[in-house]
Amino acid sequence: MTVASSLDEVRLTLAPEIARAAAFDGWSRAAVASAAASCDIAPEIAALAFPPEGGAMAMIAAWTAQIDAAMAEALPAHALAGLPVRERIRRLVAFRLETLRGDSEALRRALAIMAMPRNLARGAALGWRSADAMWRLAGDHATDSNHYSKRAILAGLYAATLLVFLDDDSADKAATAAFLARRIDGVIAFEKAKARLRPRADRDHFSPARFLGRLRYPAR
Repeated sequence: MTVASSLDEVRLTLAPEIARAAAFDGWSRAAVASAAASCDIAPEIAALAFPPEGGAMAMIAAWTAQIDAAMAEALPAHALAGLPVRERIRRLVAFRLETLRGDSEALRRALAIMAMPRNLARGAALGWRSADAMWRLAGDHATDSNHYSKRAILAGLYAATLLVFLDDDSADKAATAAFLARRIDGVIAFEKAKARLRPRADRDHFSPARFLGRLRYPAR
Protein backbone atom coordinates (compact mmCIF):
# COMPACT_ATOMS: atom_id res chain seq x y z
CA MET A 1 0.00 0.00 0.00
CA THR A 2 1.40 3.42 -0.94
CA VAL A 3 1.68 6.35 1.43
CA ALA A 4 -0.91 8.22 -0.66
CA SER A 5 -3.48 5.42 -0.42
CA SER A 6 -2.81 5.06 3.31
CA LEU A 7 -3.44 8.79 3.79
CA ASP A 8 -6.63 8.48 1.74
CA GLU A 9 -7.84 5.84 4.21
CA VAL A 10 -6.93 8.11 7.12
CA ARG A 11 -8.90 10.94 5.54
CA LEU A 12 -11.98 8.75 5.11
CA THR A 13 -11.69 7.55 8.70
CA LEU A 14 -11.30 11.03 10.12
CA ALA A 15 -13.85 12.76 7.88
CA PRO A 16 -17.07 11.97 9.80
CA GLU A 17 -15.42 12.78 13.11
CA ILE A 18 -14.13 16.06 11.72
CA ALA A 19 -17.69 16.87 10.65
CA ARG A 20 -18.97 16.19 14.17
CA ALA A 21 -16.25 18.39 15.66
CA ALA A 22 -16.89 21.09 13.03
CA ALA A 23 -20.31 21.73 14.57
CA PHE A 24 -18.43 23.28 17.52
CA ASP A 25 -14.94 24.11 16.23
CA GLY A 26 -15.74 24.92 12.61
CA TRP A 27 -13.86 23.24 9.76
CA SER A 28 -10.55 23.94 11.41
CA ARG A 29 -7.29 22.48 12.69
CA ALA A 30 -9.00 22.08 16.06
CA ALA A 31 -11.62 19.84 14.42
CA VAL A 32 -8.86 17.69 12.87
CA ALA A 33 -7.13 17.35 16.24
CA SER A 34 -10.38 16.41 17.94
CA ALA A 35 -11.16 13.82 15.27
CA ALA A 36 -7.68 12.33 15.52
CA ALA A 37 -8.10 11.90 19.27
CA SER A 38 -11.52 10.28 18.79
CA CYS A 39 -10.14 7.84 16.20
CA ASP A 40 -6.91 7.15 18.12
CA ILE A 41 -4.85 8.42 15.19
CA ALA A 42 -1.53 10.12 15.92
CA PRO A 43 -1.74 13.93 15.53
CA GLU A 44 1.21 13.97 13.13
CA ILE A 45 -0.53 11.43 10.85
CA ALA A 46 -3.71 13.52 10.89
CA ALA A 47 -1.63 16.57 10.01
CA LEU A 48 -0.15 14.73 7.03
CA ALA A 49 -3.64 13.72 5.88
CA PHE A 50 -4.96 17.27 6.29
CA PRO A 51 -2.06 19.70 5.91
CA PRO A 52 -2.76 23.35 6.77
CA GLU A 53 -2.56 24.46 3.14
CA GLY A 54 -5.52 22.23 2.28
CA GLY A 55 -7.77 24.24 4.53
CA ALA A 56 -11.44 23.63 5.20
CA MET A 57 -12.20 22.55 1.63
CA ALA A 58 -9.89 19.53 1.94
CA MET A 59 -11.81 18.42 5.03
CA ILE A 60 -15.17 18.97 3.33
CA ALA A 61 -13.96 17.07 0.25
CA ALA A 62 -12.97 14.12 2.44
CA TRP A 63 -16.37 14.19 4.18
CA THR A 64 -18.12 14.17 0.81
CA ALA A 65 -15.95 11.28 -0.39
CA GLN A 66 -16.72 9.33 2.78
CA ILE A 67 -20.46 9.79 2.23
CA ASP A 68 -20.05 8.72 -1.42
CA ALA A 69 -18.25 5.56 -0.27
CA ALA A 70 -20.84 4.76 2.40
CA MET A 71 -23.63 5.24 -0.15
CA ALA A 72 -21.96 2.86 -2.62
CA GLU A 73 -21.55 0.24 0.08
CA ALA A 74 -25.13 0.52 1.36
CA LEU A 75 -26.82 0.82 -2.05
CA PRO A 76 -24.76 -1.02 -4.67
CA ALA A 77 -25.95 -0.93 -8.27
CA HIS A 78 -27.22 -4.53 -8.23
CA ALA A 79 -29.48 -3.78 -5.24
CA LEU A 80 -31.15 -0.93 -7.15
CA ALA A 81 -31.35 -2.59 -10.56
CA GLY A 82 -34.97 -3.73 -10.30
CA LEU A 83 -36.34 -0.31 -9.36
CA PRO A 84 -37.61 2.52 -11.58
CA VAL A 85 -34.95 5.18 -12.20
CA ARG A 86 -36.74 7.80 -10.13
CA GLU A 87 -36.86 5.44 -7.15
CA ARG A 88 -33.18 4.62 -7.50
CA ILE A 89 -32.28 8.29 -7.42
CA ARG A 90 -34.70 8.98 -4.55
CA ARG A 91 -33.17 6.23 -2.43
CA LEU A 92 -29.64 7.39 -3.13
CA VAL A 93 -30.37 11.00 -2.20
CA ALA A 94 -32.43 9.90 0.81
CA PHE A 95 -29.51 7.79 2.04
CA ARG A 96 -27.24 10.82 1.90
CA LEU A 97 -29.75 12.94 3.79
CA GLU A 98 -30.14 10.28 6.47
CA THR A 99 -26.36 10.13 6.82
CA LEU A 100 -26.32 13.89 7.39
CA ARG A 101 -28.87 13.82 10.19
CA GLY A 102 -27.23 15.03 13.36
CA ASP A 103 -24.60 16.93 11.37
CA SER A 104 -26.78 19.85 10.33
CA GLU A 105 -24.54 22.50 11.84
CA ALA A 106 -21.44 21.03 10.19
CA LEU A 107 -23.35 20.91 6.88
CA ARG A 108 -24.52 24.51 7.27
CA ARG A 109 -20.95 25.65 7.87
CA ALA A 110 -19.65 23.54 4.99
CA LEU A 111 -22.17 25.02 2.54
CA ALA A 112 -21.24 28.53 3.67
CA ILE A 113 -17.56 27.78 3.01
CA MET A 114 -18.30 26.29 -0.40
CA ALA A 115 -20.36 29.36 -1.30
CA MET A 116 -17.33 31.64 -0.91
CA PRO A 117 -16.20 32.95 -4.33
CA ARG A 118 -12.77 31.32 -4.06
CA ASN A 119 -14.38 27.93 -3.36
CA LEU A 120 -17.20 27.91 -5.91
CA ALA A 121 -15.36 25.86 -8.51
CA ARG A 122 -14.19 23.29 -5.96
CA GLY A 123 -17.67 23.07 -4.44
CA ALA A 124 -19.23 22.54 -7.87
CA ALA A 125 -16.71 19.78 -8.56
CA LEU A 126 -17.66 18.02 -5.33
CA GLY A 127 -21.35 18.23 -6.24
CA TRP A 128 -20.59 16.85 -9.70
CA ARG A 129 -18.59 13.97 -8.22
CA SER A 130 -21.42 12.96 -5.91
CA ALA A 131 -23.98 13.25 -8.71
CA ASP A 132 -21.80 11.07 -10.91
CA ALA A 133 -21.54 8.49 -8.11
CA MET A 134 -25.33 8.44 -7.76
CA TRP A 135 -25.98 8.08 -11.48
CA ARG A 136 -23.48 5.24 -11.77
CA LEU A 137 -25.14 3.40 -8.90
CA ALA A 138 -28.47 4.07 -10.60
CA GLY A 139 -27.14 2.24 -13.66
CA ASP A 140 -26.42 5.16 -15.96
CA HIS A 141 -23.27 4.77 -18.04
CA ALA A 142 -24.05 7.22 -20.83
CA THR A 143 -21.05 8.75 -22.57
CA ASP A 144 -22.86 11.25 -24.80
CA SER A 145 -24.07 14.73 -23.85
CA ASN A 146 -26.73 13.19 -21.60
CA HIS A 147 -23.92 12.09 -19.30
CA TYR A 148 -23.17 15.72 -18.51
CA SER A 149 -26.71 17.06 -18.42
CA LYS A 150 -27.96 14.31 -16.10
CA ARG A 151 -25.15 14.88 -13.62
CA ALA A 152 -25.45 18.64 -13.69
CA ILE A 153 -29.21 18.47 -13.10
CA LEU A 154 -28.85 15.95 -10.27
CA ALA A 155 -26.13 18.05 -8.64
CA GLY A 156 -28.50 21.03 -8.70
CA LEU A 157 -31.39 18.94 -7.37
CA TYR A 158 -29.25 17.61 -4.53
CA ALA A 159 -27.96 21.07 -3.60
CA ALA A 160 -31.49 22.48 -3.50
CA THR A 161 -32.68 19.55 -1.38
CA LEU A 162 -29.86 20.12 1.12
CA LEU A 163 -31.04 23.69 1.67
CA VAL A 164 -34.59 22.49 2.34
CA PHE A 165 -33.24 19.76 4.62
CA LEU A 166 -31.34 22.27 6.76
CA ASP A 167 -34.44 24.36 7.48
CA ASP A 168 -36.90 21.48 7.75
CA ASP A 169 -38.39 21.11 11.23
CA SER A 170 -41.28 18.89 10.12
CA ALA A 171 -41.76 15.45 11.65
CA ASP A 172 -39.17 13.00 10.29
CA LYS A 173 -38.14 15.60 7.68
CA ALA A 174 -41.38 14.99 5.78
CA ALA A 175 -41.17 18.35 4.00
CA THR A 176 -37.74 17.44 2.62
CA ALA A 177 -38.98 14.06 1.41
CA ALA A 178 -41.93 15.73 -0.34
CA PHE A 179 -39.70 18.36 -1.92
CA LEU A 180 -37.29 15.70 -3.17
CA ALA A 181 -40.11 13.64 -4.66
CA ARG A 182 -41.51 16.68 -6.49
CA ARG A 183 -38.13 17.66 -7.87
CA ILE A 184 -37.38 14.17 -9.11
CA ASP A 185 -40.83 13.86 -10.71
CA GLY A 186 -40.36 17.24 -12.34
CA VAL A 187 -36.99 16.33 -13.81
CA ILE A 188 -38.23 12.94 -15.06
CA ALA A 189 -41.29 14.56 -16.66
CA PHE A 190 -39.11 17.22 -18.24
CA GLU A 191 -36.71 14.65 -19.70
CA LYS A 192 -39.60 12.61 -21.12
CA ALA A 193 -41.21 15.67 -22.68
CA LYS A 194 -37.89 16.81 -24.10
CA ALA A 195 -37.30 13.41 -25.68
CA ARG A 196 -40.76 13.46 -27.31
CA LEU A 197 -40.65 17.02 -28.60
CA ARG A 198 -37.11 17.42 -29.82
CA PRO A 199 -36.20 16.17 -33.31
CA ARG A 200 -34.33 12.88 -33.21
CA ALA A 201 -31.17 14.42 -34.68
CA ASP A 202 -31.11 17.02 -31.92
CA ARG A 203 -31.80 14.75 -28.95
CA ASP A 204 -28.16 14.36 -28.02
CA HIS A 205 -27.40 18.07 -28.19
CA PHE A 206 -26.91 19.67 -24.77
CA SER A 207 -27.99 23.30 -24.55
CA PRO A 208 -26.40 25.22 -21.65
CA ALA A 209 -29.13 27.85 -21.86
CA ARG A 210 -31.91 25.28 -21.46
CA PHE A 211 -30.06 23.57 -18.63
CA LEU A 212 -29.44 26.79 -16.68
CA GLY A 213 -33.05 27.78 -17.13
CA ARG A 214 -34.09 24.42 -15.74
CA LEU A 215 -32.01 24.92 -12.61
CA ARG A 216 -33.25 28.44 -12.08
CA TYR A 217 -36.92 27.66 -12.58
CA PRO A 218 -37.37 24.03 -11.40
CA ALA A 219 -40.67 22.23 -11.65
CA ARG A 220 -42.61 22.05 -8.38
